[in-house]
Amino acid sequence: MSFGKKISPEESLSRYKVADSQKPSRELDAPAGQTKDSDQALKLLERFESRAPRYHMDDLILPAGVRQEIKTLKSRIENHALIYHEWGFQKIDPVGVSVAVNYYGPPGTGKTMCAEALAADLGLPILEVNYAEIESKYVGETPKNIVSAFAQAKSSKALLFFDEADSILGRRLTNVTQSSDHGVNVSRSVMLKQLDSFEGVVVFATNLAKNFDGAFVRRILQHVYIPLPDEACRLELWKRMIGVNVPGSGSINLSLLAKESEGFSGGLIKNAVLLAMCEVASREKDKQLISQQDLIRSAQCVRRASQEVGPGQTVWTEFKELP
Repeated sequence: MSFGKKISPEESLSRYKVADSQKPSRELDAPAGQTKDSDQALKLLERFESRAPRYHMDDLILPAGVRQEIKTLKSRIENHALIYHEWGFQKIDPVGVSVAVNYYGPPGTGKTMCAEALAADLGLPILEVNYAEIESKYVGETPKNIVSAFAQAKSSKALLFFDEADSILGRRLTNVTQSSDHGVNVSRSVMLKQLDSFEGVVVFATNLAKNFDGAFVRRILQHVYIPLPDEACRLELWKRMIGVNVPGSGSINLSLLAKESEGFSGGLIKNAVLLAMCEVASREKDKQLISQQDLIRSAQCVRRASQEVGPGQTVWTEFKELP
C-alpha cells in the first residue's frame, strides 16, 4: 500500500538537499560584531544537517494495522488546519502546534525506515539525531544541543528524528545528589519546552519505551508499535532481499524460509541473506549459485549469535536441515 506518489532517490535529493551555504534560523543568527555566545550558537547549528529521506512508504513491509496507524498520523499532520481551526479543536488543545510520534518495538523491525518513509511521504527532508550527538560531558551543553537540533529542523523545515529516544526522554531524577543529576533534569525540561513550542513533526524511535518519562508520553500524539514480522511479512522480506539477480534464487523455497524464521526481525533476515551471498560470492565463478542450504546455514548462524550475544530475549524456532 502506498500513501502517495513514490519519489525517486534522484528527485528526492534534488528536492530536499540542504545547501552548505544555507543560513541558520534568525533566532540564532549572529548580530554585527559577533560575540562569543553567537559564535557558539553558529557552531551548534552546524552540528546538525538535514538530508533527503532514503526510504519511502513503498519500501516498507508492514502489517496492515501498522500502515493504517501511520496513515492516520499523516492525516493529523496534513489536516491540522481543518481539525484545529475549522473544527475548533484548538480550544481543547491550544498548545497542539507540533506533531510528535513514537515508533517503538524490538530491534531491527524498521523503526528508522518508518521515520524516513513518513518524511518522504510528507515531502520533507529529515534531520536525524542520535543520543551521542545530544549528550555532552560538559554540564550545560546538552540542553544547548537539544535547542540547536530543534532550531536547525525549523530552519530547514525538516522532520526531526531522535533515535535511541529512551536515552533522551528517560525519567527525570528525583534524588538529585550531584551536578550531573541536575543536568539530566534540566535537559529533560528543555526537551519538554522545545516539544511544546516546535511547529513541526518530531519522530522518536526506541527499543525501550518503558523507560520514557510520563510527561513525554502525554505529549506524544501517537505511539506506534512496530512488531516482529508475521509469516506473510517475512515471506515478502525474504523475497525482496534475495531478489531475482542472485544466481540460483529461482530455486529457493521462500515459503519454507518464511515459516521457519519465526522470531526473526527484518534486520536479522537481511543479515542472513547477506551472509549467504558473501559465502556464494567467495566460490569459483561456475559455482556461484545460492541454494536453500546456504540460506539455512546463514540463518542458523544469525540465530545462534542473537541468542548467545546480548540479551537474547527473542524466541527462535530451529531451522531444519533439508534432505
